[in-house]
Amino acid sequence: MRWPATPPGISRFASGLTTDLAAVTAGLSLPFSSGAVEGNVNRIKMLNGRASFGLLRERTLPAS
Repeated sequence: MRWPATPPGISRFASGLTTDLAAVTAGLSLPFSSGAVEGNVNRIKMLNGRASFGLLRERTLPAS
């Protein structure tokens, strides 16, 4: 599908939505959410980029 003359970022975004239409529809219509999981993954990635593995392990594992 060819889109009219628009900024390249918007055109790529729209093309990606059309390619993954089934996934987009399911994501918008189902009551499930992976927000909590994604938040934890994002937090771990941020910590990993700023700390050593030992500190990352201390921060992500619950205190025993």
